[in-house]
Amino acid sequence: MLLPRGSEAISPTGHYTGYVWVRNGLAPQELATPEGRVLFHALEPAMRVSRLLGRPTFEGLLVARHRMLDQLLSGAIERGEVGQVIEIAAGLSARGWRFTRRYDGLTYVEADLPRMAERKERLLDRLTGPAPRVTTVDALAIDGPSSVAALADTLDPDVGTAIVTEGLLNYFDLDTVTGMWQRFAAVLRRFPTGAYFADVVLRTHSDSLPQRLGAGLLAATVRSRVHVHFDAPADAAETLRKAGFPAADLIPPETTDPSARLIRIIDAWT
Repeated sequence: MLLPRGSEAISPTGHYTGYVWVRNGLAPQELATPEGRVLFHALEPAMRVSRLLGRPTFEGLLVARHRMLDQLLSGAIERGEVGQVIEIAAGLSARGWRFTRRYDGLTYVEADLPRMAERKERLLDRLTGPAPRVTTVDALAIDGPSSVAALADTLDPDVGTAIVTEGLLNYFDLDTVTGMWQRFAAVLRRFPTGAYFADVVLRTHSDSLPQRLGAGLLAATVRSRVHVHFDAPADAAETLRKAGFPAADLIPPETTDPSARLIRIIDAWT
């Protein structure tokens, strides 16, 4: 998972989420790290209490958004609209590993800052069979060799392409997020079809206990401020449209887990 520009440290959530996905059958054991295991068990007593009270948990939020992003991406691939995927700030996600095995001929590129990309490559080397391509990208780079645009130059311009970000947007202020969306849209317009799938935390329930719990846990775990940009799905959709995505919806994850109330999933197309 990306941290703000200039940081080469791997975010604690990169380790934590990797362990959560392994624990929930969304990643192979080889992608779990010792750091992730320690973080998970340190937070688990608080999560257990929240779970017993019927309140959101960080684990529930991560699993809900991950599965919904899987669902949207799978649909786009199976309909023949997408044959190439760029996952930015991929961290220790196994989505690329799973999807390259599920879909023959799919080009899947996982992009992250150098330190995480290097570690991800080492972990993937422990697995056999097809694997995603791992490369270095700075989501904040406007141009140059580390930009998303430069990465897109290496793909087939005649194949529909998707950009996926997970757990990224709430690290940055609204101006930075809007700039990213504009660059993503410009890149995706270069392909026959372009899709953007991501998660976003809304401000709608920011005064409720569940929202305070979720935001507080996230901020404590990532050791950084959590930015919440929008009051309602329509606000985010309008910003996406202005950024260059004429078709943009925000949908709730399909789950009864109370953690899903904290997030919406972006389904946007150029």
